[in-house]
Amino acid sequence: MAPVIDVRGLVKRFGGRTVVDRFTIAVERGQIQGFLGPNGSGKTTTIRMLCGLLTPDAGSGTCLGHNIVREAWAIKRQVGYMTQRFSLYEDLSIEENLAFVARLYAMDRRKERVAQALDRLGLAKRRGQLAGSLSGGWKQRLALAAAILHEPKLLLLDEPTAGVDPKARREFWDEIHRLAAEGMTVLVSTHYMDEAERCHRIAYIAYGRLLTEGTIREVIAASGLVTWEGQGNGVSALAPALQARPGVEMAAPFGATLHVSGTDAGTLEAAIAPWRNRDDLQWQPIPPTLEDVFIHLMGRAPDNFG
Repeated sequence: MAPVIDVRGLVKRFGGRTVVDRFTIAVERGQIQGFLGPNGSGKTTTIRMLCGLLTPDAGSGTCLGHNIVREAWAIKRQVGYMTQRFSLYEDLSIEENLAFVARLYAMDRRKERVAQALDRLGLAKRRGQLAGSLSGGWKQRLALAAAILHEPKLLLLDEPTAGVDPKARREFWDEIHRLAAEGMTVLVSTHYMDEAERCHRIAYIAYGRLLTEGTIREVIAASGLVTWEGQGNGVSALAPALQARPGVEMAAPFGATLHVSGTDAGTLEAAIAPWRNRDDLQWQPIPPTLEDVFIHLMGRAPDNFG
């Protein structure tokens, strides 16, 4: 099957500054594609171009079989968009908000579709509650219900779980995976490591450039990063001294442990050698985490500001 999204060389500039620089990617149907990167890296701008919501200054490609420049309107009708900030009417009830969205899309069987959305997201018992009185987790459910009400083929999630508790985040992601299993393609912008790990594939973007893309395992392997973990009383206090050693790109506390990383295994091992004979410390090589790779890539990315 042809990819749902297939774009090459996308460029977007604002005020003479290039915020997306020659971005290329292919996304398959039913895939949850995460977009990871620091704030201001161009994640949201990239996703909006992929979905026809923003016109690129250069590059080409298709989304849902339509040209992203010439047929943007045809794409928009098949996209569900959930923004980071709750954007529905707080003085309307849950059911009234969904009914309003159904009218916006001129949907048939509106009452039936609204009822199905209420049931699917567990909102039926709260249907009469004002949206403004909902907690963050329930607002999130309502926003997702509104985004998928018109049965889009592509779902765009922009920092979808900011400000909600861990239980609500888990339930949200369970629903996203159910939607993907039914064939919906999902694009997720996030900087939470645990959310990125729930995606089928991730694309890491920094300062407008795609640095790596693939499954979590592929991205970690491609980084070439080597990590040692230190444990013991006061190990975190060693971070500044280790950071100054040759071959150490990162020395960061992880709970009660210390992760020390670099790309040259021999030089890295020599860097930690002075502390490996201490009886109160234990050292072992471990697979780097996605966060290790995230920090490693960000440190190597050239800043495009100015």
